[in-house]
Amino acid sequence: MQYPEPIAKLIDSYMKLPGIGEKTAIRLAFYTISMDQDDVVEFAKALVAAKKNLHYCSICGNITENDPCTICADKSRDQTKVIVVEQSKDVMTLEKMREYHGLYHVLHGVLSPIEGKGPEDINISSLLKRLQKNTELSEVIIATNATPEGEATAMYISRLVKPADIKVTRLAHGLAVGSDIEYADEMTLYKAIEGRQEI
Repeated sequence: MQYPEPIAKLIDSYMKLPGIGEKTAIRLAFYTISMDQDDVVEFAKALVAAKKNLHYCSICGNITENDPCTICADKSRDQTKVIVVEQSKDVMTLEKMREYHGLYHVLHGVLSPIEGKGPEDINISSLLKRLQKNTELSEVIIATNATPEGEATAMYISRLVKPADIKVTRLAHGLAVGSDIEYADEMTLYKAIEGRQEI
């Protein structure tokens, strides 16, 4: 038995989202149908408004309503440091910590030869232009994920930035607080040993 066309289209729409398979899409579609009319309208308005009103900051590439974004516009932030992250959601995660008061740069992805993503496909060229313009910048902190693609991107950026006599650092990777060594994989243990600090 086939679903009525409106439900089938809704299921297809949900399946376009990352990590949503057919079963989850069906469940979401039927849940959406059971919602109050007003809630569905508000949900649809929120989707349209987010797509219409959000864009990328012309300086750092973070998602924003205003250009430049609030972080780039804040002159009280430490202008000597910039953290390079893969996605805008990483900025939000680091900001929740409330310990870092410098600048950010969002790549919108990582280098991935398998997926055909090269340096021209992510936000690297604007980072280099930014480093040339901002003479105060003395450290680039690379905070890409600890994946093969994240590591390759970190090394690539490091090779581009170091000749400009700017310090390049990488976020430490290793054991999570509260975790047991016996459950850690070899790469996590390697990173923990490599990133050890004196106490």
